[in-house]
Amino acid sequence: MTRSRSRGWTGAVPLLAFFALVFGVPAIALVAGAFTAQGRPSLANLAQSLQGGYLVAMAGSVKLSAVVALAGAVLGTFLAYAVVTSRFTLLREAVLTASGVLANFGGVPLAFFWIATLGNSGVISGLVGLPSGSLYTFWGLVIVYLYFAIPLMVLVMAPALDGLRPQWREAAANSGATAWHYWRFVALPVLTPAMLGGVVLLFGSAFSAYATANAMVGTVVPLVTLKIASALTGDVLVGYENIALALSLDMIVVAGLVMAIYLPLQRRSSRWLR
Repeated sequence: MTRSRSRGWTGAVPLLAFFALVFGVPAIALVAGAFTAQGRPSLANLAQSLQGGYLVAMAGSVKLSAVVALAGAVLGTFLAYAVVTSRFTLLREAVLTASGVLANFGGVPLAFFWIATLGNSGVISGLVGLPSGSLYTFWGLVIVYLYFAIPLMVLVMAPALDGLRPQWREAAANSGATAWHYWRFVALPVLTPAMLGGVVLLFGSAFSAYATANAMVGTVVPLVTLKIASALTGDVLVGYENIALALSLDMIVVAGLVMAIYLPLQRRSSRWLR
């Protein structure tokens, strides 16, 4: 038994070394830089990252992510329910396949797609009479982010909705429960962990997005990822690299809180739906 365990750890050494090199070294450098100011250990970078324009950018990212997460969760859940309850197998497979593709479609191509469609000189913007520049605002960015948030929610909720047993509805009906009672006391308690987990996942996805917002709005909408890029590249401020590292550390803390909420909910949901 001891020898087999030793062989198991030996086989995991290359993987652990890879993770230590790819994730461990950058994390150590990030933390060290965030707590260093003018060559000395200091909390000045972290304090400055939570003040002024940096705090506004962090609040803007949190607000944007929250709106995208809530709207994407509602719309994605309804779309997933429509797909799961559909009698057309081909439609179901097509929507799920498209959701898998669109959930990973982002960055500059997504920004170009929307700019070419609804931008100032877009194909459709002139036909529907959209005000000039309406796409390059906070709510325009929300609409663009929903393009990959809704499909991601469909992928999260479809397995959970599939896990609802028909026998549960039949048992509720035989007990005299109405459709409202079934959803209120049976279905929703079972689906709630998956729904909350989806909201958290959408929040984290929108919170960490950079390329799409950079290509679309630039500095018009204050976001923490754009602030980090400006500080690192010196486009606006020179010598603020450690501030960028402090902002990155703030984002890691937020991402850690997101994952700390998501993983227990995911485990609870999978236990209910076995």
